[in-house]
Amino acid sequence: MIKQIARVAATTVLGVGLTTGFAAADISNTGPSSHNSERSKVTNSAQITNNNRISASNENDQTASSGNAGVYHNTTGGSATSGNSSNSNSFSASASINNSGADMAGWSTGSSDPGTLGNIDTTGPDSSNTISSSVSNKLTENNNNCLTITNTNDQSASTGDAKVAGNTTGGSATSGSSSNSSSSTIDFSVSN
Repeated sequence: MIKQIARVAATTVLGVGLTTGFAAADISNTGPSSHNSERSKVTNSAQITNNNRISASNENDQTASSGNAGVYHNTTGGSATSGNSSNSNSFSASASINNSGADMAGWSTGSSDPGTLGNIDTTGPDSSNTISSSVSNKLTENNNNCLTITNTNDQSASTGDAKVAGNTTGGSATSGSSSNSSSSTIDFSVSN
């Protein structure tokens, strides 16, 4: 019996973390009719490409045969027995791909509270004061998974002839059994 086990595993775990903090600034003690502006902008951008290729192959060629059993030209024939012949094949393949972890965790999303960006106080009359914040996040992820498993099984089993001939008193001839068996187990796991 031939038993072949192929186990293939590939794991790709990617994490993206981009953090940009804001520097708070205060606007105060400005003159009349002044224009004061505080702007904060955060841009996060990432592109992730996962190319996963896994291949496993199993080729099994088996031949089993037993000889002939015969009782010939005897006054009193005895017995003859041919043996058994068999083939057995087992194939197991396991493949796992994990591309999880590519997300926006850890990215700075800025603040929705302008008060955390700075303070405006004691400005002159008729002044224009502005605090603004903008955050832009862009994540592009491409997962290309190619899993290929090939299992080729070619089996042949045969037993010989059983003959009783040319005897005064014939005996017995028994041919053995013939069998083939094959099993395959394939387990794919892909997580994107």
